[in-house]
Amino acid sequence: MTFVQNLDLAARATETRLAELLAALVSLDGSSRRLTAAMHHALLGGGKRFRPFLVIESAALFGLSEGDAIDTAAALECVHCYSLAHDDLPAMDNDIMRRGRPTVWRAYDEWTAILAGDALLTLAFEILALPTTHADPSVRATLVMELAKASGALGMVGGQSLDLEAEKLSDQAPQSLTSIRHLQSMKTGALIRFACASGPILAQAPDEDRRRLERFGDVMGFAFQISDDLLDVEGTAEEVGKAVAKDAAAGKATLVSLMGLDAARSKLAELEQEAIGLLAPYGSRAATLAEAATFVVNRRS
Repeated sequence: MTFVQNLDLAARATETRLAELLAALVSLDGSSRRLTAAMHHALLGGGKRFRPFLVIESAALFGLSEGDAIDTAAALECVHCYSLAHDDLPAMDNDIMRRGRPTVWRAYDEWTAILAGDALLTLAFEILALPTTHADPSVRATLVMELAKASGALGMVGGQSLDLEAEKLSDQAPQSLTSIRHLQSMKTGALIRFACASGPILAQAPDEDRRRLERFGDVMGFAFQISDDLLDVEGTAEEVGKAVAKDAAAGKATLVSLMGLDAARSKLAELEQEAIGLLAPYGSRAATLAEAATFVVNRRS
């Protein structure tokens, strides 16, 4: 089976589970049809589901099945999709297209997009608390804690705040490569680190494995952001599924604008090799995760 086929299988499994969870929500008396429709728009029908894929594959390293990891994967995707619904708002990135279709606020309105994002964020932790996520309550508690940290002020939200401060507050000092690397390790990297660390958490593997997979996630997050910046420079809206060239138009400093195209591509190659090297102790069991590193470096969407 090819890497793309594996990615597609994980995406379909995640989509199915998310649809089941949303259907249960819609069936509740008193639920808002408009809110659940906006949640559906934000969550289903698009995206590569790369983060859920990393959850499933990191769990597979330790002998766990897709079913063992699917609720954690679904919870993480809820957080990711909530962040996209909010990031696209006029007050933040002001995007009108996401995954080749209108963003949530554009399809509905701003207040509905805000509430849909809020609902997806809280749904994520509801999912992690379910017994179907893991039989051991201590494992569920660890997952809740780690996803909360990855999502919050010291993770994704904090990184987005630093990014917007640099872009929108004129009294901020010019961004350096170090400061951009820091904010992107929070904004983009934190959820990817959680995805990779969730496998050993679910498997109750030794701490050494968790640290190794967290480092793998950090490298993958760095590579993902560089490739994302390259796509903004070189990609088309049709390929990427959203507006491109926005960073340059806004005069925004990025990893690629500060490193230069050639240095960015060279760094991507280094990160690919580092990621693959981190997986060496797992041998052939890590073949699909190793292919994920190559996929991130060469992605066109």
